[in-house]
Amino acid sequence: MRGKTETHTILVINPGSTSTKIALYEDEREVLEKTLHHSAADLDGYDRITDQYDLRKKAVLETLSEGGYRIQELSAVVGRGGLIHPVQGGTYAVNEQMLEDLRVGVLGEHASNLGGILAWTIAAEGGIPAFIVDPVVVDELEDPARYTGIPSIPRRSIFHALNQKAVARRAAARRGGTYEDYNFIVVHLGGGITVGAHRRGRVIDVNDGLNGEGPFTPERSGAVPALPLAKLCFSGRYRQEEIGKMIKGGGGLVAHLGTNDGREVARRIEAGDERARVVFHAMAYQVSKEVGAMAAVLGGQVDGVLLTGGLAWNEQFCRWVEERVSFIAPVERHPGEGEMVALAEGALRVLTGIDEPREYRPGESR
Repeated sequence: MRGKTETHTILVINPGSTSTKIALYEDEREVLEKTLHHSAADLDGYDRITDQYDLRKKAVLETLSEGGYRIQELSAVVGRGGLIHPVQGGTYAVNEQMLEDLRVGVLGEHASNLGGILAWTIAAEGGIPAFIVDPVVVDELEDPARYTGIPSIPRRSIFHALNQKAVARRAAARRGGTYEDYNFIVVHLGGGITVGAHRRGRVIDVNDGLNGEGPFTPERSGAVPALPLAKLCFSGRYRQEEIGKMIKGGGGLVAHLGTNDGREVARRIEAGDERARVVFHAMAYQVSKEVGAMAAVLGGQVDGVLLTGGLAWNEQFCRWVEERVSFIAPVERHPGEGEMVALAEGALRVLTGIDEPREYRPGESR
């Protein structure tokens, strides 16, 4: 077995619908990474996702044991944040209220709800802290950003908070400062696309990429004209579920080109497919418009435009965006999701005393 050292050994758990990604970090160095797959037979019979935590916990512990690690040798366990009540950004110690909200699904069921539950149940066996970091429900919007023209439909903050904030922190560190010293526009380019205005460590505005705001994406419609959408809803041609699929899952590149894979679109463009080029360029155009909107939110005081997520690997797409927005601020690429290391970094900031752990207390997020 491995002995105690001066380093902090952090177990990271990121549950998906049919898999659980785990990683071990010694400070910021990854020493173990594995994706644990769960078959349909494994998951059959569970009425709710959160009921699967014993099954997944057993798989995690078996993997740790095979690698020669014991829970008692860990410094902390950190899980992917789930759908809890809105909170400010930061690292949160898992507490009883959070566990209850994750179990009942206060904002809906999602595999990430298991993150905090697994972190807490495993950490409890070792007498060590359990955390979540920057869940998707981080809400730091300023009041004007919440308004729409329909009072019963306010804007909400749901975005790729974990990756966006991690990228902004790294960009700040490279500049010799902290996240709180700079203003950034961060663009997460994935299956969903979110563009956030980060002012001095807070995301004061961001498009709700889950529910139809902002640019169209590889698989989401983005914003569409409201009245034609309303007419479509009441045309009698589609069920509610089918309209929902048009907005999320079957929109964007999927609707136009039949694929949500940016790499496939790039191959088609390379082969001379003009329609693929036009649609892909239009998506970059809409991303650029959203960046411009966030520049206005920040009053033009922008230290950098940061492109991240899977599509940030695509040089052509990023070049199209950069051509339109580089007048605002220097554009940097930070490709990839980076969720595992971002979770580890969040826990490490608390373990090393850089940050204080936040307490989850619904209703006190702002």
